[in-house]
Amino acid sequence: MADFSGKVAIVTGAGSGIGAAIARRLGQDGASVVLADRDESSAAKVAQEIGANALGVACDVADEAQVAACVGKAIERFGRLNVVVNNAGLMTFKELGEWTAQDWLKVLEVDLVGAAIFVREAFRHMGEKGGAIVNIASVHAERTTASCAPYSAAKAGLLSLTRTAAIEGRAKGIRANAVLPGAVDTPMLWENPNLKSGAEKVEPADVGKPEDIAAAVAFLASDEARFITGAALAVDGGRLAKL
Repeated sequence: MADFSGKVAIVTGAGSGIGAAIARRLGQDGASVVLADRDESSAAKVAQEIGANALGVACDVADEAQVAACVGKAIERFGRLNVVVNNAGLMTFKELGEWTAQDWLKVLEVDLVGAAIFVREAFRHMGEKGGAIVNIASVHAERTTASCAPYSAAKAGLLSLTRTAAIEGRAKGIRANAVLPGAVDTPMLWENPNLKSGAEKVEPADVGKPEDIAAAVAFLASDEARFITGAALAVDGGRLAKL
C-alpha cells in the first residue's frame, strides 16, 4: 500500500462507484479525504464509512464557485491540499444528428471544464511542495463507440489537459497523470443503452471492479510514482486492445 499519511486528497464524484472506491482506498492508505459529489448525502455516507479524517461536501463540478468552495473547505478542515482526483463524469447517448449545443455543453462542463477548474485550484493551493493530480478519463478517449460523441470528446480533451498540467506543473512540483478505465462494474456501465440494446457487447472477463481503478490511482498519486507525469494508464483488462 502507498503511504498518504499527512496528505489531503479531494476526490470528485465520490458518492458512489469508482469515486467512492478511490476515496476509500486513499483513506485506507492514510490520507485525509474530501469527498465531493452533487449528492451530499451519498458523499457523507461514504465519508462516515472511511472515518474521522473524511469529509463529504456538496459540489457540482460544473459550478465554478462550488469547486472553489470545495477546495476552501478542504483547506479549512485539513490545512492543506496534496492530491486531486477528477473522477466526476456524465455520459449521455444520442446519435450525432440529434445532439444540440446544450447537450454538448452539459457533458463538457462536467467531464472536462469541471476537471480544468479543479486543476486550476490545485495549482493555486498545493503550495511549495507541489502534489499530484489524477484525471479519470476513459478508453473512449482513444477508441470509442457510437452515440456518445460528447463523452468521448471530453475524455480526449481530459488527456490533453493532463499533458498541459504535467508541463506547467513541473516547475511547481505538481505531477498530473490520467487513468483510462475500461468496462467497470458500476451503474454507468450497466445503464448504457448500447449494452442494453446489444449494439455493444462486454465479455464478463472484460469487466473490472472499482477497486482496480482505485489501486491505479493510489499508485499514480503516491510518492512511489514521483518520476511519472503526463502519462495515460489504461486500466481495462486489455479491452482497449480489442476495440
